[in-house]
Amino acid sequence: MTKVLTFGEMMLRLKPYDHQRILQASGFEANYGGSEANVAVSLALLGDQAQYVTKLPDNALGDTARNTIRGLGVDTHKILRGGPRLGIYFFEKGASVRNTNVVYDRAGSSFATAEADEFDWASLLKDVAYFYFSGITPAISPAMKTAIESAVKYCAAHDITVVCDMNYRGKMWTPAEAQDFFGKVMPYITIVLANDEDFEATLGIKAFDGNMETGIDQIDSFKAGMLQVMKQWPNVKTVASVVRNIHSVEDSWWTGLLAENGKTYQGPTFHMHVMEGVASGDAFGAGLMHATLHDFDPQAKINYAISASVLKLTISGDLNLITDADVRAVMATGSGVDR
Repeated sequence: MTKVLTFGEMMLRLKPYDHQRILQASGFEANYGGSEANVAVSLALLGDQAQYVTKLPDNALGDTARNTIRGLGVDTHKILRGGPRLGIYFFEKGASVRNTNVVYDRAGSSFATAEADEFDWASLLKDVAYFYFSGITPAISPAMKTAIESAVKYCAAHDITVVCDMNYRGKMWTPAEAQDFFGKVMPYITIVLANDEDFEATLGIKAFDGNMETGIDQIDSFKAGMLQVMKQWPNVKTVASVVRNIHSVEDSWWTGLLAENGKTYQGPTFHMHVMEGVASGDAFGAGLMHATLHDFDPQAKINYAISASVLKLTISGDLNLITDADVRAVMATGSGVDR
């Protein structure tokens, strides 16, 4: 079976109960997750062989983080242990016109303080066919930038496909910093996921005007941006995007776009009542990866990816606890609503 290795930080997620704001909270619901860990879990639950690499503290929190994803089928034997602490993020769920908010407490974490040479890519990437990372990871520290540069160069020399979810986070770095980094690694990336502001912030390509209420109305602009990525970096063979019209925290329309072989494909459009709008991009990336691993045709790829993504909107927590049968049921029943 084809192996996918994902690389990034795993954190403890603390969420106030009952839509409370952080300043009201006297208790928090605890979960574990992180972009690349979420992808690994999704792939494992979809029946694929997924490995995950990070660095976790050698304490009970580190054990629990590792055991959470190990129990869902992810191969965790390559995870490094040590360092001072597990990163934390506080997730304040929004409602109606009040946006969801995230507060990071990850400075000085085991992963953030890891050195680039701790990651022995010749060993970590042995027998791996795909290497997956997100734009969050190089934003964490200079060492992580170096580590990823080393990883993608190793992949290029050993016929390993590199997949990147651009996943821009303005709380972590600036567009100038992101573009400087991606200018160095884009020649090594084959599959690109870019949503909303990711195109402009990470690649300097305008595909979206920033109005989250009218993303789907800008389909042609997204398509042009996707094709521009492939033109500018001919090594990129696939570009995929989630495109949305968000009317409130709970009410939104979702579709997906895919560009391959100079053509674009659109998935079904879903009108969603969102239970929790976190990690849907990770679910999309995992869905696209599963479809790629199993040689779906382009239209089936994007249909599968967006179906996996919107299912995550119905599930609390970082992890998309669904199966291949769940995704196929959404595709088969035509739950998408043409717009």
